[in-house]
Amino acid sequence: MPKEQQTAARGTILIVDDIEMNRLILEELIQGMGYSPLLAESGGQALALIEERAPQLILTDISMPGMDGYELCRILKSREETKQIPVIFISAFDDPEDMVIGFTLGGADYITKPFVAEVVRARVGVHLRLYEARQELLETNRRLQASVSEQLRQMEAEKRDVLYALANIAAQNASYSRAYMERFSYNCRMLAQGMQLSPLFEDRISDEYIDTIELAAPLCDIGNIGIPQEILQKRERLTKEERAVWQKHTELGAKLLEDLYVNNDYNDFIGMAVELARSHHEYWDGSGYPGNLCGTKIPLAARIAAVAARYCDLTKENPRLEEQALEQLKKEAGSRFQPEIVQIGCKIAKRFI
Repeated sequence: MPKEQQTAARGTILIVDDIEMNRLILEELIQGMGYSPLLAESGGQALALIEERAPQLILTDISMPGMDGYELCRILKSREETKQIPVIFISAFDDPEDMVIGFTLGGADYITKPFVAEVVRARVGVHLRLYEARQELLETNRRLQASVSEQLRQMEAEKRDVLYALANIAAQNASYSRAYMERFSYNCRMLAQGMQLSPLFEDRISDEYIDTIELAAPLCDIGNIGIPQEILQKRERLTKEERAVWQKHTELGAKLLEDLYVNNDYNDFIGMAVELARSHHEYWDGSGYPGNLCGTKIPLAARIAAVAARYCDLTKENPRLEEQALEQLKKEAGSRFQPEIVQIGCKIAKRFI
């Protein structure tokens, strides 16, 4: 590799001084250390050079016409892309107050004139090593965070797969077909999208919320996995005791999901699934179960799922019964369902399947 390329590969040091002799002396010292010097005779020129080629270290004189070294440092430290570059001040004065000002502005060190070659090399070397170590640490942290994030995503995906498997078993126990669950999930999405356009709900429903409710909806009845199959598949009317057992599926499902609800960045899915499992049989007028919640005390996701589920139930045998299903939803608005959600559902019903 040519010497110029080797020098550039090791790093660039920006030298800012309005006196040419000072620039030439420092240039020779920097080249002798194996680094690539970049020369500027003013603060403005330095900023322009940095835009084209970011240095690993900046040596700047303090006393310069126009923009002085302090102002140059202040600007550099105020910018996200340059605030990590170490700045060493150069001055013919060694007044402690000047040094304090420089350090307060974010300067890393202070070199006095006339230059002592050994001092310049030592201080430049120290700050370059510190800068390189800091950059390596930042890169290591970035890779670690990316690795941890990917592992968390994989864990959440695996967790989701397990939950879907359990939900499928619960659905089979209750004689729900896969097609029915897919319809229910899709219709939850469509209803949420329609609500997103309403002033009443637009601040509550984001694109991410819509994606999440579609993913979480199939877990609505996951608690059925703990209910005896003979109750779930009974064709005759359930007795009072049997109905009480069946209604426990809401709490069973919520408890199963809550045990997986840990504090990390991927919990919107599980959190909403808990709300759906526990509250999808709550009624707008407070006559539902398990908590006799009413009105807006019922989680929004559960209010959406309740309308979508009722529509799917009413059209399960024959999707052509759409008009009758919508009429029934209107009758139950205000008692079982939030009227505004039913109203939106009727408006976008053509998008339901």
